[in-house]
Parts: sequence; structure tokens; C-alpha cells
Amino acid sequence: MNIDEANRCLLCKNARCQAACPINTDIPKIISLYKEGKREEAQKELFENNPFSSVCSLVCDWDTQCKGNCIKGIKGDPVEFYKIEQELSLEYLKNLKLEKPESNGKRIAIVGGGPAGMTVALILGQRGYQITLFDENPRVGGVLRYGIPDFRLDKAIVDRYEEILKDLGVIIRPNTLIGTVITLDQLLNDGYDAIFIGTGVGRPKELDIKGETLGHVHYAIDFLRSPETYDFKEKVVVIGAGNVAMDAARTLKRQGKDVTVYYRKTFENMSANKSEIEEALEEGVKFEVFKAPVEFVDEGVIFSDTENYTDENGRIQTRIVENSEKLVKCDGVIIAVSQTTKKNLVSSSDIEINKWGLLVTDSKGETSMNNVFGSGDVVSGARTVVETIANAKRIALNMDLFCKGGSKLEKARLLIEEIDKEMVELFEKRFKAVKDVIDFKKENNMDITDSSREEFLINKNLGYLKDKALEKYYVEFLKNMFVVSKKYQSDIK
Repeated sequence: MNIDEANRCLLCKNARCQAACPINTDIPKIISLYKEGKREEAQKELFENNPFSSVCSLVCDWDTQCKGNCIKGIKGDPVEFYKIEQELSLEYLKNLKLEKPESNGKRIAIVGGGPAGMTVALILGQRGYQITLFDENPRVGGVLRYGIPDFRLDKAIVDRYEEILKDLGVIIRPNTLIGTVITLDQLLNDGYDAIFIGTGVGRPKELDIKGETLGHVHYAIDFLRSPETYDFKEKVVVIGAGNVAMDAARTLKRQGKDVTVYYRKTFENMSANKSEIEEALEEGVKFEVFKAPVEFVDEGVIFSDTENYTDENGRIQTRIVENSEKLVKCDGVIIAVSQTTKKNLVSSSDIEINKWGLLVTDSKGETSMNNVFGSGDVVSGARTVVETIANAKRIALNMDLFCKGGSKLEKARLLIEEIDKEMVELFEKRFKAVKDVIDFKKENNMDITDSSREEFLINKNLGYLKDKALEKYYVEFLKNMFVVSKKYQSDIK
């Protein structure tokens, strides 16, 4: 029990921790229910908002999200909500029983069984859709199973989600790479009403330097899929400083290797979670900063020193120091600099991608192909698990609206019914700021321009409302949900 931690919470009305949560978990409400002994109600609240709360409670970057934004952390120790979330969510997941609902007659194909695809399957599966989930791997889970090490995420948790999906009637087709034998067009021809693409970024990004094909050079996302198959002797170099690099380094350390992380900048610039870096240091992982690889050779890696400088625009940049090359001898190299998308879907369809190879979608998740939606890393590039789940949840609701048919305005009404809680929370946080802008402009005899109304009506975090057909219902929703004085009602007509 974490009741002492719960009692430390101030239950802030405008909670900074909640605002910093990518999926907008109502932390004060959860803690209130927990303190009142309403355990099941708190668990249900967590699951309905974030079906993967049990995963997020273990792998989220708390230092920059809930914990890092707790008001108590300004002068003391912040509340560690993730511990309460772990306790509630893991117990709920263990006991959760979801029965297969009555079919609504609609068929959905989900391409990719990672966090995005599983989220969509879980949400739409509870709404009666007949779902087939295609995944190129033997088991679903994506990065949860094949990317995050066991010491951070017990794979029994991922197994449990797979069981739940099957209980809902989701059919899983493993070892099936869409875009090779089976194409998107074939799925549509076979009667799927909509397709969701959530294939992630499963291809490692190369450094594009000499020697990258040598036998002792490997990529982190390949290594993390099956670390036990790699036979490094003793000394291993990891290049990169993101979460994947830390996961690889810490996994190697558990294998008894001498591990050093090399990074071209310094600790302050590392993208990995602060807690992961600290734990890596505690476990004996060594770090070398301001080092950039320039060539791989049989004996190891040649690194050059780097340095920061201020460019003509006043920005700090990093450059290689000339004539500073030095050989670092090692038995193996792990490259962990970034990931990108695979080309199988693009090569077999006319679906639009951008210059980075990512799927192009509109605010509702629709791609350039009719009836095809996308979300997750394959659209946004590499993001955190919780960001992926939050976006997939939104797209799942849009897919539900799409499959229900009807006019755009009917869909708008359904959309508001589905997400009224999110709208209330987001509107409450932003209404005062926008109201102050309107007041300032009126007091200074300035026009309330279209851009001001646009900012008011179409919140940048509610991208699906950029469709002009939805504005009417959004405005009516605001008028009905809040006591807005007549003075301001005229400004949102």
C-alpha cells in the first residue's frame, strides 16, 4: 500500500502533474478515490482513461511528467504517483475479465501489434468490431515485448494483454508482414471496413560511416530483440544516449560485459530518461562524452573529439575537432542513434509518406488511402509509450465514428459525446488565458480577429476539431457545458 504517499498529495484543483501527463490522467481524482478506499473505482478510472496504465506506470518518464511537475517538488520531495498507479493497475490487469461483445457487423484490420495497434484493438474490440491483428513477429507487443528489457517491463504483463485481446475475440495473425504477400488493397478487397496502421519505426538508422557492415557492429533494436543470441567477449561500446541506448547498455552489463556509452554531446543533452541514466551509472556503465564515431575498424571504433560552439544565430552547435581521432579497442559495437520506418507498406501501395518516410495523416488519423488510418511512431516518429497510446486512443474513437457512418455533423455530435470529459478538462485549463486575451483587446480597442476566435475554438491539442464541420457542435458544447457570460458568448459565435 502507498497510502502515505497518497496522503502527501495536495489534491490540487489545477494539477500540474495531470497537465504534464500525455494521456491526461486525472491524478487528483485517482488519489482521492484511493484514499477513500474506493480501490475498484480508482482502478476502473485508470483503465478507461489509459488501457495500458499498468505498462505506463513502469516505463514512463516520471521525472519530466507527473513526478517532475508536482507542486511539492518545488521545495521538497514530489509525490510519486506512479507507485500508486503501479499498485492499482497491476492488480486490476491481473483480475480483469472482458467478455467478447455482440458483433456490430463491422470488420477492422490492424497492421502492427505494438502499443498503438493493441490500444486500437482493445478499444474497438470492446465495441463489437471483428478485428484481425496482423503482426510480423511471433507474438504481439512490439516494443513492449521486443524492445524494452525484462528488468524494466515484465513480459508477463504483455502476455496478459495478449490474453485479453483474445478474450475480446481479436484474431491475431503472427509472422505476417503486410506489404509483401498481403497488401493494403487486398485487405480492403476482402471486406475490411477500415484499416489501422501502427507498425512503428522498426528499422535502425545507420550512422553511414565506413566499416558499419563489419561483423562486430550491431544495432540496438536488433540486439534488444534477443540479447541472448549475441556472443560478445568482454568490452562493448554503445553509441548513442537515448532510452534505447541505456536499455542496451544495462542489458549488456547484466551479461557481465564492460560497457561504455559514447555520446557526441554531454549529459545535459542526453534524451534518455534521467532515471535510466542514473541507474546505468549505478550499475557500472561508463560514459564518454563529446565523442563522435568516424570509422569502424576490426580492432574497434575510431572516435573524434567534439566541441560546442555558438553559431552566427547565437545557437549552440556541436562540431568535430580536427585531427583528434583515436582508436577505442572493443569486442563489439551497439549503434543506438535512432529508428525509422520499414518500406514494405510504401512499396506495395500508393499511400503518402513524408520526406522522413513517415505516414502522412490528417488530424483524424486518416491517410491518403480511403478507409486507412494511422497512428503511433509510424506517423510521428519515435515517441514514448504513453504518447503512442494517447494518440492511438484518439484515432480509435475517430475510426469508430467513421465506421458508424452518417453525416459529418452527426459524427461531430457523437465525437463530443465520446470525449466530453477530455474537452472539459482541456477547456478549463485554457479558457481563462483566452478570456484574458479577449479582455485585453477590448480594453485597448483592438479587433478580436479571426485568429483569436480560431485559437479559442480550435485547440491545438484537439486536432480532430480542425474540420470546420465540427465547429458548430463544439461551440454549442461549450455554451451548454460552462457558465459563460453573455459578454463572452458573443465572441464564440
